[in-house]
Amino acid sequence: MMRDNGYLDWLEEVATNDVKGLLEAEKHYGNSWKKRGGVGAFMMLARKWDRLENKCKERPTDRIAKGDKWDIFEHLRCDERKEGIIDDIRDLRRYLLLVEAEHLDYLRQPVEEEHIDNTGQEHPHGFDPDVDVEADVDVEADVLKKRY
Repeated sequence: MMRDNGYLDWLEEVATNDVKGLLEAEKHYGNSWKKRGGVGAFMMLARKWDRLENKCKERPTDRIAKGDKWDIFEHLRCDERKEGIIDDIRDLRRYLLLVEAEHLDYLRQPVEEEHIDNTGQEHPHGFDPDVDVEADVDVEADVLKKRY
């Protein structure tokens, strides 16, 4: 009988293999995964998800009943190819790790611009929202450009 939480025994090995795989890939590809910025990184994740979704739309064997085509566990059991659905799952998980690590690195970086009050103004005294609404939007846009 299978244990309900036996997968927990594999978490450390999965994570360790992901880190090893990412470090090895970095030697060959560098940081190409983020070459086109955050939108490009998102689209890369979306493509990996699309591959998984498209594989699951197909029924690999008669073992998957008509209503169960989205059973990812059954797809994994049926797909014996080396670069099958498990490869897509690994790729997606590793890219998600890279995205999170990039974000953590960003959070660690000091912010160089001056402090801006929650009004969006560097000098909020005398701020008049009826007059300075456009200036508020411009300041926020400039801050976003600097940070990203």
